[in-house]
Amino acid sequence: MLVGTTHPGNIGAVARAMKTMGLKRLSLVDPKRFPCAEATARAAGADDVLYEAQVFDTLPKALENCHWVVGTSARIRSLQWPELTPRECAGKAVAIAGHGSENADDQVALVFGREHSGLTNEELDHCHAVVRIPTAADYRSLNLASAVQIVTYELRTALTSTEQKPNPTGEDASDRINASDWEGFYQHLEIALQDIGYYDPAKPKRLMRRLRRLFHRAEPDRAELNILRGILSAAQKTARDDSGENSAAR
Repeated sequence: MLVGTTHPGNIGAVARAMKTMGLKRLSLVDPKRFPCAEATARAAGADDVLYEAQVFDTLPKALENCHWVVGTSARIRSLQWPELTPRECAGKAVAIAGHGSENADDQVALVFGREHSGLTNEELDHCHAVVRIPTAADYRSLNLASAVQIVTYELRTALTSTEQKPNPTGEDASDRINASDWEGFYQHLEIALQDIGYYDPAKPKRLMRRLRRLFHRAEPDRAELNILRGILSAAQKTARDDSGENSAAR
């Protein structure tokens, strides 16, 4: 998945990198120019990947049906995300996607940002982890298509060198939490924390971003997420009841 790509030639080069590794599902979020003849020219025969590419206005919309989302970043952030190497990412992505099993349609998204600035912190908020490609410390700049080629190579290696057993994660597909479920939970969490007087949106101090990191590390299943939402609802009800009693006393 490419976010905010400014140069159409890079989209074509990414399509080519994907096709050489047997990957075809390309999503584009708010590209500056697409479709474009330059993208087709740089694709060098991967026209089918471009033709089938899906285009979205926003990242949350593009991630609606995804169960595991990994962003890419070359920059060191002040607030760290769980970090994976390309090889670690590939192994986990193949396991979660359930390649070769009845869960093979479970969607994993690998998200690449803008050529010059990468992904914003707000966009990384939607990611469970970050992939960082090891580079020389004094020169970390990687061409977008080169970064995609490295990660897709590791995916290809994981797919072809590891024998996948049925349902390797031991999970039922219905237990998986997609991006829309996560966003619904985080909206509920933010409102509940305001209701109980713990969170002031005017002075956030990164609280919600830290909580996103915490819950993504915990990797709850759907039943556990429902329990958490039930706890939030109960806390909100108690806060409302207490507020009503205090008003009546006055």
